[in-house]
Amino acid sequence: MSTSDATIGSRLPHSALTPVFTGLRIGLHVLITVLTLFVIVRASFGVWPWPGFIVALAGLFLGAYVAGSYLARTRPSTWIVPVWLVLLMALWLLLTLLSSDAAYIVFPLFFLQLHVLPLRWGIPAVLVSVVLAIGVLGLHFGWNVGAIFGPLIGAGVAVAIGLGYRAMLREAEERQALIRDLIGARAELASTEREAGTLAERERLAREIHDTLAQGLSSIQLLLHAAERTMTDAGALGHVRLARETASTNLQEARRFIRELTPPALDTQTLPGALKRLAESATTSGMQTRELQAPETTLVSLQVTGDPIPLPMRLESTLLRIAQGSLANVTQHAAATRAEITLSYMTDEVALDIVDNGRGFQVSTIDSDRPADSFGLVAIRQRVEQLGGTLTIESKPGKGTAIAVTFPLSAESLTEEDDQ
Repeated sequence: MSTSDATIGSRLPHSALTPVFTGLRIGLHVLITVLTLFVIVRASFGVWPWPGFIVALAGLFLGAYVAGSYLARTRPSTWIVPVWLVLLMALWLLLTLLSSDAAYIVFPLFFLQLHVLPLRWGIPAVLVSVVLAIGVLGLHFGWNVGAIFGPLIGAGVAVAIGLGYRAMLREAEERQALIRDLIGARAELASTEREAGTLAERERLAREIHDTLAQGLSSIQLLLHAAERTMTDAGALGHVRLARETASTNLQEARRFIRELTPPALDTQTLPGALKRLAESATTSGMQTRELQAPETTLVSLQVTGDPIPLPMRLESTLLRIAQGSLANVTQHAAATRAEITLSYMTDEVALDIVDNGRGFQVSTIDSDRPADSFGLVAIRQRVEQLGGTLTIESKPGKGTAIAVTFPLSAESLTEEDDQ
C-alpha cells in the first residue's frame, strides 16, 4: 500500500464493503475532532496554564488535520502524507506537553498512521508514537503502570484493527477485480453470440438468395436464351434479348449479394488463400491438448496441385469447413507434431486431403462405441454426403490419420454456378 491510501475510501469502487470503509473513515474524523475539542474545552476552563496558547495550538492541530485530509484525497503525492503526519505529530507532542488531556489523541493517530502509510512504515510510526506518549505521560503523572501500559494496549488494539482493515480492503479489491472480469466476460460472450448470430443470418440469407432468386434468374436467362435461338421475328427477338440481358444484370447483382454474405474466410480470398490462412492459424505453439494435458506444437502446411478454378460457393464453403473440422480434431485430440493439407484440382473432381502424424485411432469407433468423441468426423461425413462426395478415413493407433474428401465436378455444375 502507498501513501495515497488515505484516499482509498473515496476511490474504491462501490461494493458491499464500501459502507464499512466509509464508516471507519468518518469515525476516525469524528474521534480526532471530539478529542481535540475536549482539550479546547478543558483549557478554556483554566485547568492548564496558558489556556489561550493551548486553544490556539489545538485549533492549529485540528486545522492541519482537516487540510491534510483534503489534500491527501484531492492531490495525492509522495510527499504530502509524510509531511502531514510529521506536522500532526509535532503539534500533538507540543500540545501534550502543555496539556495531558491531549495524550488521548494518540489513539486515533495510531489508526491514521496505519491507514495512510505502508505497513513497513506504519508500525514503526506507531511504536515511535507509543514511546513519545509514554514519555509525556511519565512527565505529567510519573512512571506508573497506567502511563506505560495504556499507550501500549491502545497501540496493540490499533494494530489489530488496522490489519483487519487491510484484510477487508484486499478482499474488496479482489472482489471488485472478479466482478470486473465477470462483467468483461459477459460482455465478450454477448458480443461473440451477436457475431455468431450475425454470421449465421448472413449464411442463411446467402443460401436463400442462392436457392431462390439466383436460381430463378438463371433459369429465366437460360429459357430466354433458348427462345432467342428459335425466334425469327426481329421485334420479338429484340424484346427477348432485352429481357435476357435484364435477367443477366439482376443475376449479377444477386451474385454480388451472395459474395457479400459469404462467410468471412472466403469473402476476400480464394479457397487456396483461405486454406493457407487456416493452416497458418492452426500452427500454434504451446497448445494444451485436451487428453494429454501437455504442450504440443502442430506444424500445418498446405499444398495445392493442379490449376485452381472457381468452384461453386457452397462447395468452397464445405471444403473450408471440412478443413477446419479436421484441423480441430488434429490439434485437440491427435497430439500431432505435423499435419498437411492437400487441395487437388483435377479435370472432373476436386479433392481435399488432411494427413497428420498423431496418435491415430480405430476407424470402426466412429460409428460404434465412441460416437460422442467422433462427432467432428460424423459432421464431416454428413457435409460430404450432402454434396454427393466421397469420404475416406484411414487411421491406426500410433500411425496417424488421413482424411480424403473428393467431390465430382462437371461442366454443367460449373456453368450453373457461374450463371448464379
